[in-house]
Amino acid sequence: MSTPMRRQYLLLKKQYPDAILFFRLGDFYETFDEDARTVAEVCDVVLTSRPVTAGERVPLAGVPWHSAETYIARLIHAGYKVAICEQIGEVGKGLVDREVIRVVTPGTLVEPNLLEERRNNYLVALVFEGGRRAGLAYADVTTGEFAVTEIGGEEIARRVSEELARLDPAEIVMPEGSGHDKARNDTVDAARSAYAVSAYAAWRFETETARQALLDYYGAASLAAFGCEGMPLAISAAGALIQYLRDTQKAALGHLIPLHTYSTEQFMVLDAATRRNLELVGTLRDGQHKGSLLWVLDRTRTAMGGRLLRRRVSQPLLDVAALERRLDAVEAWAGDAMARAELRQALREVGDIERWTNRCTQKTAAPRDLVGLRQGLQALPLVGRIAARLGQEEGLDPCGEVRGLLEAAIADDPPATLQNGGVIRPGHSAELDGITLAAKDARAYIAGLESRERERTGIRSLKVGYNQVFGYYLEVSKPNVPLAPDDYIRKQTLANAERYITPELKEYESLILNAQERLLDLETQLFRGVVEQVAAMAPRLLGMASAVAALDVHAALADIAVDRRYVRPELSEDLVLAIKRGRHPVVELTQAVVPFTPNDAHLDAEHCIVILTGPNMGGKSTFLRQTALITLMAQIGSFVPAESAHIGLVDRIFTRIGAQDELHSGQSTFMVEMVETANILNHASRRSLIILDELGRGTSTYDGMAIAWAVVEYVHTHPRLQARTLFATHYHELTALSERLPRLANYHVAVAEQGDEVVFLHEIRPGGADRSYGIHVAQLAGLPRQVLGRATEIMQQLEQQAAAGQALSLDLKDPIQLDLFNEGPDPIRREVEQVDVNTMTPLEALNFLYALQTKARRSG
Repeated sequence: MSTPMRRQYLLLKKQYPDAILFFRLGDFYETFDEDARTVAEVCDVVLTSRPVTAGERVPLAGVPWHSAETYIARLIHAGYKVAICEQIGEVGKGLVDREVIRVVTPGTLVEPNLLEERRNNYLVALVFEGGRRAGLAYADVTTGEFAVTEIGGEEIARRVSEELARLDPAEIVMPEGSGHDKARNDTVDAARSAYAVSAYAAWRFETETARQALLDYYGAASLAAFGCEGMPLAISAAGALIQYLRDTQKAALGHLIPLHTYSTEQFMVLDAATRRNLELVGTLRDGQHKGSLLWVLDRTRTAMGGRLLRRRVSQPLLDVAALERRLDAVEAWAGDAMARAELRQALREVGDIERWTNRCTQKTAAPRDLVGLRQGLQALPLVGRIAARLGQEEGLDPCGEVRGLLEAAIADDPPATLQNGGVIRPGHSAELDGITLAAKDARAYIAGLESRERERTGIRSLKVGYNQVFGYYLEVSKPNVPLAPDDYIRKQTLANAERYITPELKEYESLILNAQERLLDLETQLFRGVVEQVAAMAPRLLGMASAVAALDVHAALADIAVDRRYVRPELSEDLVLAIKRGRHPVVELTQAVVPFTPNDAHLDAEHCIVILTGPNMGGKSTFLRQTALITLMAQIGSFVPAESAHIGLVDRIFTRIGAQDELHSGQSTFMVEMVETANILNHASRRSLIILDELGRGTSTYDGMAIAWAVVEYVHTHPRLQARTLFATHYHELTALSERLPRLANYHVAVAEQGDEVVFLHEIRPGGADRSYGIHVAQLAGLPRQVLGRATEIMQQLEQQAAAGQALSLDLKDPIQLDLFNEGPDPIRREVEQVDVNTMTPLEALNFLYALQTKARRSG
């Protein structure tokens, strides 16, 4: 028969079958059975065994409780959930009561060491209905953010995926069972490769169950105030999310701000490919922050501001009035360098009020969280005074009551935990001060006891000592035992000494030991009381934190605008996109040696398509991306890198830039290219901005050119489209379309030819290009000379055939002859052999030698 503890474990495990159960045993979290094998493998800990019945042992793996966070992080990263089971009963009186206090999942992390401070950690709940509508709710339990929307229309899976790409959630919760809902199944299949997906009981998503969960959480009688009444799928998603948090966070479920209902139609739509191609928050190469647009713009001083800026970059607005308010704020700070510098310095002291507050609502705050919150609140009055000088103080509630409480209750420099006391400030609690004073007096008595007793007894070797078994004692050596006073009570005999106690000594010992226990209990009680009082003020604190974050973002955008010479864009509802001397915000910052070459861009209803030709490395892709990024920056409320910019609001930015084989999904480069192009043609509108770079290069030349030609015609003539479009291509034949399509114009990237040398000017000029200079780029890349020479011969042969109207064919009689020790004719040697040295002046010879050296370095 199993032991009582084994039965207790199995009962708890049955309640959390899909989680690794961390079962608290003393100073360790133990795991058993398959959980133990998983923990041993993932966390690299020793797998042992434990007896559970006579003759039966089960696998066992344990981790120390004080370092459990590290192991939990590994398990979460590996895709597991972890149920934390704590001892809640009194130890030492039979089987200790235990219960699961929290289930840790990717979307419910609250531990600071497991979170990125400048990035939200979103949990999403998602439900579909009939393949035509979906409800989506998301929350960040570390900041209290909570929002919901309903998405409808054709291709619902695509539209949901676009919103998921914006949120980039840590975890998605969906109803168990797929049924025959294709939209749901397609979304799940796509999501599993990018996000953690958790199945949740389908009945939790039932509208009435979800509605009641929301009403209970907010203590409301109706959902009308939250804007989602009459939106059953939104209610289903939001209510299921609340229930999931209650099930996983238990008593630690913190404060979520009042539910916000939004529509995706309020914001610019950016699909996953566009977010990736424009490198908004991570680079294409490795997804790192450095090199992205956010890396350039993020000069915020607080983590709250950093998270807000990231959200704005990911969700550009379509509301001119709201954008103008943001731009007004940026302009105010840009115009006052002194106030901006003072504000940014003051914001350094504010810290992450948002997450500290939510740790209080979750009852997980540590002493130093409250110290951070106190310091942030102490910095607020200065922040408010500076902001008031520019009329930007709206929402900056100083929360003086919370500040006063923390100043009065929490010590200046408390320890990291409550285990050793010293957290509560002296003077805050008379009871605590009394216990502290009594313990202090008792320690003083014992500290002076040794000298007093030596003087009283005349025993110069007498010592006062302490151990865990007998407590405090008086030690007298054997020769001096006859001198021991009558009030000494023998407690222990040693080989060379006797140990004694006195009634008075035991009284003071009791005072010290009881006082220490009472001090810790009372400090813990007082600290929790302070945390609860702060949690009660969470709505005010979070409202203030939101205002501080906005202030931080506006000042940061102003700082980069002044530093990099950005200008305020002119926004309108028209279809004009006019950028004068625009610059790529990332390239100009990273290209430190060579000055960035600015370029103009102009698109409108009468000239909506630009065909851009020119050489590789000439700057076509940079120009395309910078136009899209300037547009996006304007629609997040930022100044832009240009001399001037008129931005007619864009509802979507589409990009078809490059391609990567998606072998895991069975899609080739060309298939990816065509899928993305189909998405653009099917969903763009007249208000969209389309960026196409080298469309059609993933197949044969004629196929690719035919597709590119047809796509341009479709965008130009379709009544739903006629969208503002930049199309970079090496198919120079497409420039002929300008003769047939009145809204299309040709531009090219300029180069300067100096003999055999080509200089890329990176300037965008009217007209088409007739060459791509690919062989020159290959030379710069370091291709062997014989390859370059043979390529030049083949190109000349093909050009001659094309000029003569002949069918293109290659002379294969004389292919490259490779020699292990000879790389073919050396052009520098040939040039030296051909020059007449006898007729050269010394200056001509020197210039000739310099030219040879330059060519040798380039070819080397």
